[in-house]
Amino acid sequence: MAAALILSGGSGTRLGADIPKQYIKIYDRSVISYCTERLLMHSGIDAVQVVAAPQWHETIRECFEQYDEKGKFRGFSTPGKNRQLSIYNGLTDIRKYADDFDTVLIHDAARPLITARMITQCLEAVQGHDGVVPVLPMKDTVYQSADGKKISALINRSEIYAGQAPEAFKIGTYYEANRQLMPDRILEINGSTEPAVMAGLDVVMIKGDEGNFKITTAEDLERFKEIIKKG
Repeated sequence: MAAALILSGGSGTRLGADIPKQYIKIYDRSVISYCTERLLMHSGIDAVQVVAAPQWHETIRECFEQYDEKGKFRGFSTPGKNRQLSIYNGLTDIRKYADDFDTVLIHDAARPLITARMITQCLEAVQGHDGVVPVLPMKDTVYQSADGKKISALINRSEIYAGQAPEAFKIGTYYEANRQLMPDRILEINGSTEPAVMAGLDVVMIKGDEGNFKITTAEDLERFKEIIKKG
């Protein structure tokens, strides 16, 4: 089994909108509906769990009513104080119907342009490993600054990669890696793969997708609108 965990509990404050970015309507469709459709329609995904606040459950249910032809939706999980605690809550719920040797695919609702090809590549690449993360090479020169004012060091950009979602993990080992960080250290985690790396798990990288960007700013939202408009 492969279960998709959609993270939709964020507030999206950086965008400056009245509602979280993943619920903004773009051409009569909420942003979250775009990635939801892709995940539901993929033959390799058997179940979908969503982390979301109760006030948005009805909006999300509308997405499933339209695209969930095979009844893959399994339920909602409670958002945590940070992204990683939300993942932990989702994993806890997924383990009620999935085996520890199964796969969880973690995706952000604010990354609407996930492709079927990327989903397939993640599901295939995780076989024989504990996890997989799509990455993009760093194009710009990267500097380190100790005080945020002066450059302290130049970092070798050939060794630096930007991580994307979806990340895929074997449920049991990844759940345990997160459980070991409870209750306080998990609140310090910034990226989904971080607990796996800290636990010494076998996590491999695959090539990411430039088009699979996360909507964070107003400029990102406009870029997404243009892409959808062009079809």
